[in-house]
Amino acid sequence: MDDIVKQAMAKWPNVPDCYGWLGLDARGQWFMRDDAAQAQGAFASGQAGAKGSRLQHEKLIDFIQRNYAADASGRWFFQNGPQRVFVELEATPWVWRVADDGVVVAHTGAPAQVQQALLDEEGWLYLHTDLGFGLVHTQDTGRAAQALEQGLWALHEVRRADLPQRFAYAPSPQVLQASLLSI
Repeated sequence: MDDIVKQAMAKWPNVPDCYGWLGLDARGQWFMRDDAAQAQGAFASGQAGAKGSRLQHEKLIDFIQRNYAADASGRWFFQNGPQRVFVELEATPWVWRVADDGVVVAHTGAPAQVQQALLDEEGWLYLHTDLGFGLVHTQDTGRAAQALEQGLWALHEVRRADLPQRFAYAPSPQVLQASLLSI
């Protein structure tokens, strides 16, 4: 986490959290979700316009990715100075890129060591790594298949619906927060 972010957190410890305004899609792209986008539906709903606007400013994306983390409840967030901006996930908290030699790197650029490969009922390939759990980028499934054929990773079948609980992440912190407030 950036030092300037840590300083802001210390200076302003009680800034309210932000929900619903930032999303990470299944290809590792960040989306800003204004009121109009949120009104179209959930980030992962597939509804036209619900994702919002894809972020393209490289320095902003780098800042988000350097300050991307999870809390104890499995809610992923971007620490924006003193404010936590919780991230709506289209698929998983990490999106993996796989190089020709089988090296795996997160959408944030962080290197990862594969511990397990998982295949769901729809044919989506996931990796559990030392950084956590994520989806293999669609453009890299061929390279991932080569790594599996070479025996670099053990493959296990899994049900997609079981993934959030099994790997302790909240696809929608906004929905989780709303359910906690209604109790």
